Amino acid sequence: MKHPLAVALAVALIATVPSLAHNAQAQAKTDKTVKFTADTAKPSANPFFQPSPLPLQFPQFDKIKDSDFAPAFDRGMADQLKEVAAIADNPEPATFDNTILAMERSGQILNRSVSTFFNLVGTDTNANREKLQQQYAPKLAAHRDAISLNPKLFARIKDLYEKRASLGLDAEGVRLIERYHSDFVRAGANLSEAQKTRVKAINGELAELGANFSKNVLKEVQDSAIVVDTKEELAGLSDERIAAAAEAAKGRKLEGKYLLTLLNTTGQPPETDLTNRALREKLHKASVIRGSRGNEWDNTAIVSKVVALRAERAKIMGYPNYAAYVLEDETAKSPEAVNKMLGQLAPAAVANAKREAADLQAMIDKEQAAKGEKSFQLEPWDWAFYAEKVRKEKFAFDEAELKPYFEMKNVLENGVFYAAGQLYGLKFKQRTDLPLYRDDVTAYDVFDSNGKQLAIFIADMYARDSKRGGAWMNSYVEQSELFGTLPVVANHLNIPKPPAGKPTLMTWDEVTTMFHEFGHALHGMFSNVKYPYFSGTSVPRDFVEFPSQVNEMWADWPSVLANYAKHYQNGQPMPKELLDKVLAASKFNQGFTTTEYLGAAMLDQNYHQIGDLSKVPAAKDVVAFETASLKKDGIYYPPVPPRYRTTYFSHIMGGYAAGYYAYIWSEVLDANTVEWIKQHGGLTRENGDRFRATLLSRGGSKDALQLFRDFSGHEPQIQPLLERRGLTAPAAKPAKAK
Repeated sequence: MKHPLAVALAVALIATVPSLAHNAQAQAKTDKTVKFTADTAKPSANPFFQPSPLPLQFPQFDKIKDSDFAPAFDRGMADQLKEVAAIADNPEPATFDNTILAMERSGQILNRSVSTFFNLVGTDTNANREKLQQQYAPKLAAHRDAISLNPKLFARIKDLYEKRASLGLDAEGVRLIERYHSDFVRAGANLSEAQKTRVKAINGELAELGANFSKNVLKEVQDSAIVVDTKEELAGLSDERIAAAAEAAKGRKLEGKYLLTLLNTTGQPPETDLTNRALREKLHKASVIRGSRGNEWDNTAIVSKVVALRAERAKIMGYPNYAAYVLEDETAKSPEAVNKMLGQLAPAAVANAKREAADLQAMIDKEQAAKGEKSFQLEPWDWAFYAEKVRKEKFAFDEAELKPYFEMKNVLENGVFYAAGQLYGLKFKQRTDLPLYRDDVTAYDVFDSNGKQLAIFIADMYARDSKRGGAWMNSYVEQSELFGTLPVVANHLNIPKPPAGKPTLMTWDEVTTMFHEFGHALHGMFSNVKYPYFSGTSVPRDFVEFPSQVNEMWADWPSVLANYAKHYQNGQPMPKELLDKVLAASKFNQGFTTTEYLGAAMLDQNYHQIGDLSKVPAAKDVVAFETASLKKDGIYYPPVPPRYRTTYFSHIMGGYAAGYYAYIWSEVLDANTVEWIKQHGGLTRENGDRFRATLLSRGGSKDALQLFRDFSGHEPQIQPLLERRGLTAPAAKPAKAK
């Protein structure tokens, strides 16, 4: 097992993995505990009861049934509790082997089943999986507590922690003891029995609330899709997007109509192209009101309760607020550090956004005057539409001009894979013999520069109703010397699937997202650690996005771009003048982009820096709290709402609670690293091997910021980030690394 509290991560992720909600009336009629007990599947037939016999323990997707999960969860939890009891009750003195390594080896059935289940819930859920998710969320939370709050077990870990320097262990072994001790303390091992009882109750309730929030988010996305009666109303959209809207309508038995489905962000892609302003407004308003409509999927009460419970738990743990509790274990270390960094960025971001807004307003005024019509004030639903017009005027290109050069498989194989080959010496070969959970998912063997297999990579690129929004990487099998395992990792995007027979053409944003997610995949595939606890992306949340953001730099690297940016019909390379325009426009609209991100990141901190429970907003006050917080932080600017509003902000209801700042914190490290690589020759094996050896292969086996220093030779500075985003700040020389 990755480590004994791995289940905690799975439970935390529940709220960030929306599930497919079914008809509300049907739900009401079946509002009972779902009975998936061990008698529904023969033990010998359950694919989770033993490691998969497929290459690298690749999951047996063709044999896994929904009815397998509950028996595997039940047996997995029971087996692990027996294993933990044997460790805790061992009459022999605690040793690294009989306590720490024994914990590392525990819970393998549970780990296999939980990781596969939550990965599938994220990428291809259904009603059965939704029910299981809700049923097992509190059970898994209770299981985690039963381990982390076991006093005998903690006593053994504490004993080893206190004498860790004299055990003759290497640095990774010492760090493993330290991390176990920290995890148990942060879970409440030092609390009184009464406090432990309350924490257990809070954890169970939070798990259940998280599952309900997740369900509501997806249901609201589905219910808020906009039905359009005529093709004429969709003027401005490409033929492919109109065809996709028609297909989506057919899928809901709305023959002859069109359906604009929503992403879980505030802004919606069609807003860029729709000429029908009324439809843009309708789409935007449907997006921002999700989760606060007073219907059965309203999330305001859940938000209020979750914030209160987290604040209470933090107080019990001895912290002033939940953010202080979370950030202590991140590279940021404190809310003050996060507030300082976000506060440095906010004024410049809003100022830039207002300058951009002036350009957009001028474009509106000019167009309206040319038509002899009265002008109107720029609104949020106008921003993307007129930003694209200004972009075209300033840089003389249309985003649509790029798409023919970005056919999906070509971008993946001749762009993303090619860059990895040049930088790290990797080779890829598609496999067609492995079972997959969908027919539009692909798998590749990954070979190291010495010809040996390094990993298996799963590419799941298409959007579907059963898939959560956004893009992410996950692991099915993680590398560790202890178990002798190699990684099986997956990337997930949400690229609209074209009608049958049509090519999948990507936007530039989707291209950079593909490179980004593959950076996470490399972090998982290059892992070279002894213990499962430290494998792959097992690093602080405000560090985990850093390597993936670095990998984005290769998307427009000249030699890489030349290898994949080719017209899907005739193979002609993208004209240099078009690429030059794209690169020249790279800082365009960064005021908007930074402001909408900071709005969400600062909102997250405002909720989780509440220490006084009386200050937690009631359900009816959640929307008002959001507005007041944005105004207080100087990030309130109505034309640019937060990237996520509270009631559909899945990150902060799950694994990124008090941690949404992590993306820009990581980008500081990323910008420093990109600058270093450029100064040292760019796309070379020497640079790739250095990045891999000093950072990507180390997982969580060393302090995260020290890994950055090991690679770059200096402390992180904010200046490269400000320059990248077109913001301004006084230059500073890099401080020497300690």
